[in-house]
Amino acid sequence: MSQKIYVGNLGYSVSNETLSTKFSQFGTVRSAKVIMDRDTNRSKGFGFVEMSTSLEASNAISTLNGQEFDGRQMNVSEAKPMEARDNKRY
Repeated sequence: MSQKIYVGNLGYSVSNETLSTKFSQFGTVRSAKVIMDRDTNRSKGFGFVEMSTSLEASNAISTLNGQEFDGRQMNVSEAKPMEARDNKRY
């Protein structure tokens, strides 16, 4: 299992720090990143957390998936590799 976790359906007020704090109860958080819209600088409502071990990641996923955080029910799963995309902006 990967140590990178996808976290969806985040409240718009969740920051990198609050996301890291939420996951730190399961072990060492290497990184926590809420994805921001580059035009509005507002959260897109999802992010990624990287844990130090697969066991920590697995425990976090099984415990936090479906749990309420900042007023919304989180979707927590193993992150999938990013697909190649065309970066054309019109």
